Amino acid sequence: MAEAATAAPIPWRPTRNPWAVAITVTLATFMEVLDTSIANVALPHISGGLSASQDEATWVLTSYLVSNAVVLPISAWLSTRVGRKRFYMTCVALFTASSFLCGFAPTLPWLIFFRVLQGVGGGGLAPSEQAILADTFPPAKRGMAFAMYGLAVVFAPAIGPTLGGLIVDHASWRWIFYINVPVGLISLVLSGIMVEDPPYLEKQRVESRTIRVDWIGLLLVTVAFGSLQVVLDKGQQEDWLASPLIVLFGMATVICLISTVIWEAAHPNPIVNVRLLRNSSFATSTTLMFVLGGTLYGSTVLLPQYLQTLMGYTAERAGEVLSPGGFATMLMMPLVGFLVSRVPAKYLIAFGFAGLSSALFHMSTLNLAIDMPTATLYRVFQAVFLAFLFVPINTVAYVGIPQNQNNQVSGLLNLARNIGGSVGIAYLTTMLARRAQTHQNYLVDHTYASNPLLKERLDGLRGLANSAGGAAQATQHAYAQLYQQVQRQAALLSYVDIIRTFAILTLVLVPLILLFLKKNRPGQGAVGAH
Repeated sequence: MAEAATAAPIPWRPTRNPWAVAITVTLATFMEVLDTSIANVALPHISGGLSASQDEATWVLTSYLVSNAVVLPISAWLSTRVGRKRFYMTCVALFTASSFLCGFAPTLPWLIFFRVLQGVGGGGLAPSEQAILADTFPPAKRGMAFAMYGLAVVFAPAIGPTLGGLIVDHASWRWIFYINVPVGLISLVLSGIMVEDPPYLEKQRVESRTIRVDWIGLLLVTVAFGSLQVVLDKGQQEDWLASPLIVLFGMATVICLISTVIWEAAHPNPIVNVRLLRNSSFATSTTLMFVLGGTLYGSTVLLPQYLQTLMGYTAERAGEVLSPGGFATMLMMPLVGFLVSRVPAKYLIAFGFAGLSSALFHMSTLNLAIDMPTATLYRVFQAVFLAFLFVPINTVAYVGIPQNQNNQVSGLLNLARNIGGSVGIAYLTTMLARRAQTHQNYLVDHTYASNPLLKERLDGLRGLANSAGGAAQATQHAYAQLYQQVQRQAALLSYVDIIRTFAILTLVLVPLILLFLKKNRPGQGAVGAH
């Protein structure tokens, strides 16, 4: 009797099948992540359909990213305040309704406004979903649950460009938003049936009503991450510090980020619990997720952009190069989910980054003569190792974290991944422009008039152009063709520089992971959480 009285309480488990819950939240994840990539392809069609310039149309992307970045860090607090299930279903409903309104938007300002609402809804989805999975599954099965969730996160951006290209080529750009509506409605119904809040969340919600809202922390977080997203998204377009707008938002970012850390670390009831970063496993996981976000989103943008700008691929065909990589990840995710319960996560993560580095070094051999199967294999090689990163990083992040902080953990992890992605894309766009100019200057400086190879190439180009006009026109045409070749070679070298930088960064992480990331017990992904 004494033993029974002192026995540990039985952990809460949902009344519904956990895998049905996982499928339910993964559906909404897929919808939200897909929408972030599918809109990129449609920008020229949106600007044409709404009589706006290309620069004005990019605010369709920026507005979503800014509102998304603002909601991500405060999603844990909102979940606690109103209840996680209620907050999650509100986000699904808002995302679905604003998707319909985006498709219906009559002008660009209205579309941007509806995209802000859509970003608010989308920003709350991923953190809530990961926290739901963490509470729904016991530690031993959490790896497989995150593997299913990871399929949506990795596969959706891979097929986004292809699907977006199909839609805008064969229907109106408005359908890239309308397709979210039926998926959102199904997700909303299933969430109402399947998702439950654990008892500890109800207790937290009741207690939160007696706690004063940290309005200063809320303001600091909102301005900090909203300004940061504007800087990252518009920096290269506005020439970074040469723009007063970027300088203003940059100063706001630095001041508010520092103030956020100081204020939230001292506040008894913070909006964002930065004190969690004192846990070395969580701090390391957050850093790794930041790097993974930059590498994942950066490489996802890099390859199709290379194929479209230098190889002449259509958006649809470039998307087809990425899609097999998504299928490769789908095949690997169940294996990784299985291994997480048997192999310490640090070894899987180290293997994943080592493999990703080798894949990127292999990709740095690309040239202007590669065929489509070769480009596809570049992506497949990367995708295989991406599966070894997402699941173990998410699993080890919960080690030693109390269960009542699961919402905060998932919110900060997703924030790290999204900000990492924005940093990766900003670095990509900036370095492409600047390294291409550097390589072009170098190539021009070393193109001597007395060079026999240059003379041979010019003679060949003149010969091809002679049939169309006189000698003077043929010479002019030959030099124009030669300059275009120099520009393409310079652009190619800039892509190679960026790929090698990503490869070196991921390689450097391997020994750091092995040295500093704590070894978790396989199958006990949330030690101390229950």
